[in-house]
Amino acid sequence: MSDEKKVAVVTGGSSGIGRETALSLTRQGCIVYELSRRDNPPYGVHHLSADVTDEEQVNNAIEEIIKREGQIDILVSNAGYGISGAAEMTKAADSHAQLELNLFGTDNVIRAVLPHMRERKRGRIVCVSSIAGILPIPFQLWYSVSKAAIAAYVLALQNEIRPYGITVCAVLPGDIATGFTDARQKDDCENSDYSERVRRSVAVMEKDERGGMSPKKAGEYIAKLAIKQNSRPLKAIGFSYKAVAVLSKLLPRRLSNYIVGKIYAK
Repeated sequence: MSDEKKVAVVTGGSSGIGRETALSLTRQGCIVYELSRRDNPPYGVHHLSADVTDEEQVNNAIEEIIKREGQIDILVSNAGYGISGAAEMTKAADSHAQLELNLFGTDNVIRAVLPHMRERKRGRIVCVSSIAGILPIPFQLWYSVSKAAIAAYVLALQNEIRPYGITVCAVLPGDIATGFTDARQKDDCENSDYSERVRRSVAVMEKDERGGMSPKKAGEYIAKLAIKQNSRPLKAIGFSYKAVAVLSKLLPRRLSNYIVGKIYAK
């Protein structure tokens, strides 16, 4: 491969934010591989089939990229989905599956890539978290927990890998108009005390998401961040969500959580 081109890996790159990130990275001159279960890569992007929750599949895919290209310079860990419903009514299997993909899937890919980055003393990792990771949303409890865990993972990992020339950050998107909304696994807790509140909450979420930022704009932002060698460890996307992130630090937690509750838990 050309020494002038960076090799990038994007998980969940067959749709939504991941697809747009992969496309933007190709436009910036990168050789891009997307890892997903669906063989539907955008033009100019190489597809490798891998379920990020399967450690063996992930390791095989990363080794195949190393075999072809000799290096991996950028990892964008984007694969994920959301569930909604009341915590009390959520089955353990569903909450575990949420963490298995969003958190442990991220960990599987990072652990597969790190030895190759460490060997070369350079690399860039970008993980997709969420504003919900710093302002947890009722009735999206397990999604919020998974994204908060990613932010904590990134902050801890930053100090572990700093001596090896590798940098890591988490991006915090807010509402994005993607297929994520339709793919959400919903439990309206029918015939329970929660049912009407869950329905109202999810309706607010979906209205905001469908009117949110375009995935193209989000993907361009993430790609730009991935090309940079360094940045702040947690980066919100878009002016309004940057303001929300700042307010979440300035306001007393009791007040910020009350405001979130008034919006999503009535």
